[in-house]
Amino acid sequence: MTTPTHTGQPNRLIGETSPYLQQHAYNPVDWYPWGPEASARAQAEDKPILLSVGYSACHWCHVMAHESFEDPGTAALMNELFVNVKVDREERPDIDAIYMEAVQAMTQHGGWPMTVFLTPQGKPFYGGTYFPPTPRYGMPSFPQLLNAIADAWRNRRRELESAGERMVDVLNRSSALTPAEAELKPDVLNRAWHGLLRSHDGTEGGFGGAPKFPQPMNLDFLLQSYLRTGDQTTLRAVTLTLHKMAAGGIYDQLGGGFHRYSTDDHWLAPHFEKMLYDNAQLARTYLHAWQVTGDATFRRVVEETLDYVLAEMTSPEGGFFSTQDADSEGREGKFFLWTPAEVIALLGAEDASLFCAYFDVTARGNFHEGGASANILHTPNDLPTVARELKVTPERLAQAVSRGRTILFAARTRRVHPGRDDKILAEWNGLMFHAFAEAGAALDRPDYIAAAQRAAEFVLTRMGGWESGGSNESANRRIGESASQRISESRIPNQQTAEEDNVRPSSSVFRLFRTYKDGRAHLNAYLEDYAAVALGLIGLYQTTFELYWLEAAVSLAEVMVARFADGDAGGFFQTATDHEQLIARRKDFVDSAVPSGNSLTTELLLRLGKLLDRADYVDRASATMRLMADAMGQQPLAFGRMLGALDFSLSPGQEIAVIGDPAAADTRALLAEIWRRYLPNSVLALRQPDDAAAAKLVPLLAERSQIDGRATVYVCRNFVCKLPVTEPETLGHLLASEH
Repeated sequence: MTTPTHTGQPNRLIGETSPYLQQHAYNPVDWYPWGPEASARAQAEDKPILLSVGYSACHWCHVMAHESFEDPGTAALMNELFVNVKVDREERPDIDAIYMEAVQAMTQHGGWPMTVFLTPQGKPFYGGTYFPPTPRYGMPSFPQLLNAIADAWRNRRRELESAGERMVDVLNRSSALTPAEAELKPDVLNRAWHGLLRSHDGTEGGFGGAPKFPQPMNLDFLLQSYLRTGDQTTLRAVTLTLHKMAAGGIYDQLGGGFHRYSTDDHWLAPHFEKMLYDNAQLARTYLHAWQVTGDATFRRVVEETLDYVLAEMTSPEGGFFSTQDADSEGREGKFFLWTPAEVIALLGAEDASLFCAYFDVTARGNFHEGGASANILHTPNDLPTVARELKVTPERLAQAVSRGRTILFAARTRRVHPGRDDKILAEWNGLMFHAFAEAGAALDRPDYIAAAQRAAEFVLTRMGGWESGGSNESANRRIGESASQRISESRIPNQQTAEEDNVRPSSSVFRLFRTYKDGRAHLNAYLEDYAAVALGLIGLYQTTFELYWLEAAVSLAEVMVARFADGDAGGFFQTATDHEQLIARRKDFVDSAVPSGNSLTTELLLRLGKLLDRADYVDRASATMRLMADAMGQQPLAFGRMLGALDFSLSPGQEIAVIGDPAAADTRALLAEIWRRYLPNSVLALRQPDDAAAAKLVPLLAERSQIDGRATVYVCRNFVCKLPVTEPETLGHLLASEH
């Protein structure tokens, strides 16, 4: 993260919690945060708004900041001609999504930093991404652009305002979608499955060419497709991709975790930022691949990735930080790069020669910036092949590699670390504690389960709470008797309340906030926040079987139905009914780097519908999928998570009910048999024999008993159950036969 130059007085960003906005707090630009103050000034002075959107780990955001926003001359021009607004896209995905869609419509491409020019009322009339300080790359200089826009505003105002009006109409199209009348059928899944296979790179893995993004949602859908069809080509496509990524420079070979994407088509040279959401999703994808194949490499990657998150991305309070920067000491990737001389100095000549051969460290280097050559560690050949070429035993090479990784990692910790964006986002935390919960169960890692519990409790108590004045009765339901003991006793963060307000108001609604930093939670949460957290809570319930996690998920789902659902056309808006009024109220369906709010919500309602026998949830989910039925089949790369939800909906799946004490050995043995398997279309519930509350909440658990006082499992399909079983081996055969 670039350190801002602290000269002169800070601008209006100084009071913001976002590390990205704080980076710009000492720019000579008179930045405003997004809000009514900027709009009022623009209208009073009849100036257009210059909206700049980025995020803290964005390399080119740093470049444009240094070249333009820190330059006094450029800043003076911006201050004279515009009202300047800076937005962190991670805190305000609603603003980012609206104006990114506008930029893409204007220019046919998008990215960050995003630069958009708006009328004082917020309507976009021109935009782009990075603009250089001098004319290059076929682009005008940023000062030239500023003068041209200002001239057009003075002399062609009507034209610009008309363009803004037309763009607002375009931006509101998503809310006008109507559902397909036909039933959702497996044909959509099959078209999408074949479409993804056609896009797959059969040599290097992944989809398409450079730049290459990991796309875990599409890989997960292919794993579901393999489960549905048994097609070995599909499984090979997934495993090839996962092995290539794990061997590439996109994976941190020393510290674990994935960088955001590869600039080439063979996963070697990444942009070096690490995003929490990537690592959450990839940890689950590798876990699922391990469950399908038993491949030890996939398990190693899961554990190294989650161990990295525990070591470097976990706050003392239990939440997970957002990102790590690509740059350190002003250079992209410097923290992660090595030269042969550095390796020799640390390992000695003999081990260094083995280590460098395995990780492809050469004098020529594979990463070149600013005239310097260095190496990104990667493993183009497997260990037995390299050992053969070096004429050493695999054991000797493995010893040198293991020793080298330990020593180089320790040496790397003494380097200047990349900056870390330590804000905590509800959505990304939901994705990550879901991964920890699922991996903790499957891999028998109690520390992972504990991390998931701490993070979930942090989100529910420090980033959410009860607010009085809720008007919808269903949305105002309690989180639950047992949940309230653990969750609802804490006050809503940063609300001015009396001490006695720890008690939930009699008329109340549970509200989440999007972001938390330095003891302050704020910004209303979005659909994707509620849905990701609720799905993570279901994952935690299916790991711990503590009922309050499931009750909390139901409470969040009720809020979503009451405050985000479109009761007329179907689907869910990204923002709640009481959100600030923007130029568009969008419904987000496209799964990009993170799942869309509608995809997450669809999966959530389907899972809760099956667990709780709630037909109303299933109906809402089906209506949402029908809005995208044609698009899913035609453009599968954009709907990986939604396709996974559709597969869940159309596949038979299983309802698995366990009756037993989750701490008892016989119950643990049965659960281990379930957890080690890839069962994406199944739901799992447990109750102890005397637990009436669980039987009341989860119909699947009602009227089930143990056999001869032993832990017992009922495997059902559409609530029609096979004969109960008590032996892990018998359960394993039953689960395998149900695929």
